[in-house]
Amino acid sequence: MKIIDKYILTSYLKIFFSFFMILMFIFIIQIIWVFIDDLAGKEVDFDIIFKFLLYYSPKLLPLVLPLTVLLASIMTFGNLSENYELAAIKSSGISLFKSMRSLIVFNLLLCLGMFFIANTLIPYAEFKSYNLRKNLAKLKPALAITEGVFNDINTMNIKVAEKFGPDNNLLRDVIIHMNNYNSKNLIVIKAEEGKLINSNSDEILQLVLKNGNRYEEIQSQKPSDKQVKPHTYVSFEKYIMNIDLRDFNQVDFGEEKYNNTYRMQNISQLKYSIDSLSKKLEFRYANFGKSFYTRTGISNFKRNVRMDKKDFYKNLYSNYKTHLSDYPKDIQISIVNSSLNNLSSQKQVLSNQKNTFFIKEKIINLHKSNLFDKYAFALTSIILFFVGAPLGALIRKGGFGLPMVVSLILFLAYNFIGTFTRNAAEDGSIDAMLGSWVPNIIMLPLGIYLIWRASADKVIFNLDNLLNPFRVFFNKIFSRIKA
Repeated sequence: MKIIDKYILTSYLKIFFSFFMILMFIFIIQIIWVFIDDLAGKEVDFDIIFKFLLYYSPKLLPLVLPLTVLLASIMTFGNLSENYELAAIKSSGISLFKSMRSLIVFNLLLCLGMFFIANTLIPYAEFKSYNLRKNLAKLKPALAITEGVFNDINTMNIKVAEKFGPDNNLLRDVIIHMNNYNSKNLIVIKAEEGKLINSNSDEILQLVLKNGNRYEEIQSQKPSDKQVKPHTYVSFEKYIMNIDLRDFNQVDFGEEKYNNTYRMQNISQLKYSIDSLSKKLEFRYANFGKSFYTRTGISNFKRNVRMDKKDFYKNLYSNYKTHLSDYPKDIQISIVNSSLNNLSSQKQVLSNQKNTFFIKEKIINLHKSNLFDKYAFALTSIILFFVGAPLGALIRKGGFGLPMVVSLILFLAYNFIGTFTRNAAEDGSIDAMLGSWVPNIIMLPLGIYLIWRASADKVIFNLDNLLNPFRVFFNKIFSRIKA
């Protein structure tokens, strides 16, 4: 029995490590392809580029490892079944499940390794890669500008709706906040278009803005002027700004000052962040509820007389009607319009707060999803093994072609379901735990079903019968061509 276990384990490990290296190489090449523009022509040393790829590699493991397990298990048992080795093992009284036991032990150990990867290695790699990417961006400030968010560049805070052009140096819908020595945003510049131009000097970058406005708040020592908030306003067709790059070119790649994203946190840190963010959100909910209730003016009404609900609302309506009728018609209209405007204002306040609370809740959900993903990812290998191994025994095809196709189909389905449920969890449509575990919950019953079918030698479909009509069709075509 030990010989069979060793033989199956050796066959599995050869395929596993071979495809792990191949898949890692493919995904790393993809990273190089995506970031080649960021790394090329920036006088970055090879060791920095190597670190960049090294820190990015662990983030590929949640994609590479599940696919590798699925592919290796299908190919291993497909080869055993195609060569009638699995039939020989079964005829000797060894069940399919017993023949898997060495691989089950290996995949359980792999689960522990994947938990370490998810909880320790990936957060550390994210921390390192994020800081390195920020430092790399300093060598080329255009890289530091991310679409749709405000980006700090020296003393200004810039936001663009879109970057385009051959070098991504063309900007659309530019908003700039200029900071003074007190870090106050006294100058705001808005432009329809912008362009980043490299000057003759490496220390100066030109930002050319077109069709925009410049607003500047005027500082005054008079309290009366401060209430008025005086400012200047200038429209322009073309506005040129020179960005000092001396601080950008003095880059310390060892500097690590960014450590505040949820992807950098382990389980204990995520739990602390979730608890802290939830308490802050509850506090904001309570404060907003109190302030909104106060703004309605309901708290100013005093009801000392107790009466039935019907009598109360009847009296309230009658008093309101009587009170409004005391005023002239034009005043009545003004009162009603004022009330409607107040309602419209409160509705706008509610709408704005709704968006704010949605963003806060989404941030909490992102932390929760990241937390539960670590547990779900750890069990992925054993679950996908229970899917792949019996499936390989059922299709009875080894080699590279069919197992690869089946593996990719299953993995894409698994990954699609995971992406869909995680997005739903982030928006709050479903619980964060459910969003992380749904793919595994679907795959586990499938694996149990396939093991039962394979143990009982009940094929799901006869592949030869399925492919035979196609063979006959193509054979007829080729025979006519030859004739």
